[in-house]
Amino acid sequence: MPTYRDEVVVLRTHKLGEADRIVTMLSRRHGKIRAVAKGVRRTSSRFGARLEPFMVADVQLYEGRSLDIVQQAESLGSYGADIAAHYDRYTSAHAMVEAADRLNEAEATPQQYLLLVGGLRALARGEHASRSVLDSYLLRAMALSGWAPGLTECARCGAPGPHDTFVAQLGGMVCSDCAPTGSARVHADTAGLLQSLMAGEWERVDAASPASCAAASGLIAAYAQWHLERGIRSLSHVASAPQGRSR
Repeated sequence: MPTYRDEVVVLRTHKLGEADRIVTMLSRRHGKIRAVAKGVRRTSSRFGARLEPFMVADVQLYEGRSLDIVQQAESLGSYGADIAAHYDRYTSAHAMVEAADRLNEAEATPQQYLLLVGGLRALARGEHASRSVLDSYLLRAMALSGWAPGLTECARCGAPGPHDTFVAQLGGMVCSDCAPTGSARVHADTAGLLQSLMAGEWERVDAASPASCAAASGLIAAYAQWHLERGIRSLSHVASAPQGRSR
């Protein structure tokens, strides 16, 4: 059986037997990988700490029949400790890796890997409000998966904006002719923030009001969960996380 190497970010782990773990990883070149890390739960393990959630590593794997086997792991980014020390970062990171796990069920791309690594790095450094990092990640990851929300033109008929109604089921911002009766209106500041989160315009994002941030977060969560068909369970914890940068 062949061996191969790749850069990975660890999404989640499960105990296996007395000392092993099943590690689910998003890789740069091989998509999502599930592999067994043997003996990783022993204190004498050579790479136990390198295969924890939110860690980025260069791994060598042995291709097995059902699950691959981790043979080596070298750390490329130790983000776990800085993320776990802050509740808002920790819950946002969990929502990000859960979304990544679901979005890459079929075929992942290098862009999905790089986007997730960049998001976890930003969380670990506390560069921006944790919820804003999560919201930007969700919008971009959905776009890479073919579900880019319509934010400047009507998502249904293509009429040029700006529009003031967001309907997740219709794909984003919609014009008054396409908006279902009773649809909630979106303030212009919130609509602008959605565009900034998608484009990574962090000066505008960081300057946004708490009300706009909360409104945008609700719209993004509804949009992501509608297209993923099942709820992102971690988002229920993110909702109660404090806003603002954590130090």
